[in-house]
Amino acid sequence: MNPGELVEYMRAARPGFGTGEPSLTAVMMNVAAGAPENPVEDRLCDCVEAIAAAGDRAAFAELFEHFAPRLKAFVMRAGADPETAEELMQEAMIAVWRKAASFDRSRASASTWIFTIVRNKRIDRFRRASRPQIDPAEVELMTEAVETPDMIVARGQAEARLRDSLTSLSEEQISVIRKAFFEDKSHSVISDELGLPLGTVKSRIRLALARLRLILEPES
Repeated sequence: MNPGELVEYMRAARPGFGTGEPSLTAVMMNVAAGAPENPVEDRLCDCVEAIAAAGDRAAFAELFEHFAPRLKAFVMRAGADPETAEELMQEAMIAVWRKAASFDRSRASASTWIFTIVRNKRIDRFRRASRPQIDPAEVELMTEAVETPDMIVARGQAEARLRDSLTSLSEEQISVIRKAFFEDKSHSVISDELGLPLGTVKSRIRLALARLRLILEPES
């Protein structure tokens, strides 16, 4: 199961399902009853480690239920609109799934680690949006770069990887990706052409991009 599909799975999954361990809700009830200090944070750390150790989808669903609304609210308080906040939240949770093995509870709590991920993604998004556009008048002053043989080979390999990765997508995802990125059509136009709700188009594009990112990006 790829991270994009996990986003759908974790919305429907029940916290703690299949783990034999108490849910975060149960843990918080224990806190009210005088349980040891920070059991909630301990449970969150356990969930991240379960993902790292065994790709535990139930643990991931539990983290998602706990953090999704908090991450989205955090990003919106920083000035993002609801749609952008939703996208950044999903990207952050996908990163949690992919990078769980890098988590070290001796260095930071699960909450600190995950909020740092979404904070960095918000900063990256802001930086990309803030990059100045090239003045067309300056294009004439720019010299055209000449590709070396190594650059040509690398570009060919990258294009081949992209073509291969597209075969991992469903026909529905390929259709919206082709229209959005190869035909340069807006989401609303794609919605009209395919007769799909706008939200469905956006969801398919997000899931497809998450799948491609998982395949194409090297593990860090």
